[in-house]
Amino acid sequence: MAIQTPSTTTAAVAKANGSSSSPGAPTKVVGNAPLDASKLVVTLAKTLKPLPDPESLVFGQTKTDHMLTVHYNPKTGWQTPEIRPYANLELDPMSSCFQYCPNVFEGMKAYIGPDGEPRLFRPERNMERMAQSAARVALPPFDTSALLELIKQLVRVEKRWIPTQPGYSLYIRPTIIGTRDALGVSASDSALIYAVVTPAGPYFKGESRAISLLAVSETVRAWPGGTGGYKLGLNYAPGFAPQREALQKGYDQILWLLGDKITEVGAMNVFVIVKRDDGDLDAFTPPLDGTILPGLTRASVLQLLQAHTSPSHTFNLPNTPSSLKIHTTERVLTMSEIVAWSEQGKLLEVFGVGTAVVVCPVGKIGYEGKDMTLPRHEGGLGPVAKAVSDAIISIQTGRQEFEGWSVPV
Repeated sequence: MAIQTPSTTTAAVAKANGSSSSPGAPTKVVGNAPLDASKLVVTLAKTLKPLPDPESLVFGQTKTDHMLTVHYNPKTGWQTPEIRPYANLELDPMSSCFQYCPNVFEGMKAYIGPDGEPRLFRPERNMERMAQSAARVALPPFDTSALLELIKQLVRVEKRWIPTQPGYSLYIRPTIIGTRDALGVSASDSALIYAVVTPAGPYFKGESRAISLLAVSETVRAWPGGTGGYKLGLNYAPGFAPQREALQKGYDQILWLLGDKITEVGAMNVFVIVKRDDGDLDAFTPPLDGTILPGLTRASVLQLLQAHTSPSHTFNLPNTPSSLKIHTTERVLTMSEIVAWSEQGKLLEVFGVGTAVVVCPVGKIGYEGKDMTLPRHEGGLGPVAKAVSDAIISIQTGRQEFEGWSVPV
């Protein structure tokens, strides 16, 4: 495939965005220029890589043909966005991203809908969170609508990489990093936004399985007043050593505690399903108190459960009787409560939720030297976990409509 020239592609993108820019007109950046998707330049790879066998995919390891990049200069603002062949980045060794970690990322997915066209799942929420996270580490602001349009353009260019098999998708990783090329403990006045994509299969091969958790309070993932509520790279590295220790003890993931208080499961938000005395169910999840990442899947699970249980009954969870009421509550959860509910036979399900896995069931929790075994379910997922998982996947792929969550690219 031939490389498109900047002039040809800029004109095409400008036309698609309703711009009257003349073909081949040079991009002029005056003052603090905003991020402008209409100035996108696309340079296509001369040779395309062969598509891998979907069964061979390992999450995050397959590199596609192209990537998106756009630089921020403190004197002139956001530069010309580019979609270009996938390549290494060139950064100064003193760049802020290496020294002080002003690094922000998001996790998104593209799916092929019934019409054969790509779709994104609630992408505006990802852009909002990315802007909030960037502001928390004092990175330059950007137009979230413009970035979303650039990501859509990248997905269009890489459409052939989106697997069509059920449970597969194209994972999208937009990132913004500080690139100030000098030492000194201060905010980075330069930045780089880039986005890469990678085809991804189901989190678990074959049927879902319930994972085991080691409850940990000696080390914490986040703390009040810290950065746990933002999607920053610096939040993840401190968890690697405790996670390795959990694996060595035979557990899959960590259940992060703050004292007795439950916060997250690994890098996922957590839900607990409890049987009520009246026969209804309670769905508990920790509140967004600054230590909890405001997950997109978390918000979606809450909304779907509320829609199912609302008096108007605006949505019916798959294979779930409309008469079953599932009451959602965002409140502090403690391990003491989990132990008590388990002993009383009221603890029905515990599961984590996140972009990569959607819904991940929990089958065992190691706590204070003892293992607590949760109810077992065929296929790993309990009734509520499976219902919300099936609903979200159906909406993501455009097979079912709900609140405009599935956005055609």
